[in-house]
Amino acid sequence: MRGRKLPHNIAHRGFKNKFPENTMGAFRGAIDAGSHAIETDLHLSKDGVVVISHDATLKRCFGVDKYVIDCDWEYLSSLRTLQKPYDRMPRLSDLLEYLASPGLEDIWLLLDIKIDNDAETIMRRIAETIATVAPSQKPWSERILLGCWSAKYLPLAREYLPDYHIALICIDLSYARQFLSVPNVFFNVNQKILMGPLGRNFLEEARAANRLVFVWTVNKRSLMRWSIRKGVDGVITDDPAVFKSICDNWDDGDISSDPVTVLDRLESLLVSTVVLLFGWLFKLKYFPPVKKYVPRETNGKDRNVMSMKF
Repeated sequence: MRGRKLPHNIAHRGFKNKFPENTMGAFRGAIDAGSHAIETDLHLSKDGVVVISHDATLKRCFGVDKYVIDCDWEYLSSLRTLQKPYDRMPRLSDLLEYLASPGLEDIWLLLDIKIDNDAETIMRRIAETIATVAPSQKPWSERILLGCWSAKYLPLAREYLPDYHIALICIDLSYARQFLSVPNVFFNVNQKILMGPLGRNFLEEARAANRLVFVWTVNKRSLMRWSIRKGVDGVITDDPAVFKSICDNWDDGDISSDPVTVLDRLESLLVSTVVLLFGWLFKLKYFPPVKKYVPRETNGKDRNVMSMKF
């Protein structure tokens, strides 16, 4: 018997287990497999084109020892993935044009805006790129979440994409808690952190603040089931077909299948310990205090925080 709302099926870099990651083939494959959403990564080319790539370099996926930011789009578009079927690197505009196709109106997009790029430049170019692609029936602001790693993106989002929600990508829940009073911010949390001792009560706090919580990257069946039982809003996975199968056959009363193992718990504890010991270094370098970037008059005042439909 299914009694609860199941999490959204979010394809990590597309259908990564079956296709070259972050390619149009991976995105189409993810939707064909039943994904509700696509998670993908953004970088800038040398000439300011917003391109889709997880890595700052081209080595792992394309076999080229260069940085994305050092190459113009003409060169990047000539590359092909090392993995068959040798697909090319897409632009954000290519993905948006595909998602604007009839019949895909309910598919949404979770962006991971990489911190390798100048924050102001990439946020401005993302906004300019979105403006060039006409949406279908729903406005892009109801289909795109801006995945950001730190508070310094908050004023840039207000300036360039004021109607869009932010999804804070986080491994440090003490930092994430600072955003609970910031309007229009959801949470994209490392699943092992949420499962560990540092994650206790965070889901309840987020729900009390009317915020969505997604978890990444969940590939083991036992952890997919754990995520469903905990009631997260979305599961980011390399294999959306497996997660869809679990959801299609979900039974709220069955807690015995695929139990979380001792090894899973130990991995979660290890990750939590590393964050606890070294998280302050990341905060010092990458995670400035939220209060530095949030106007006093907006702190704590949600503006239509649930306008995205889930």
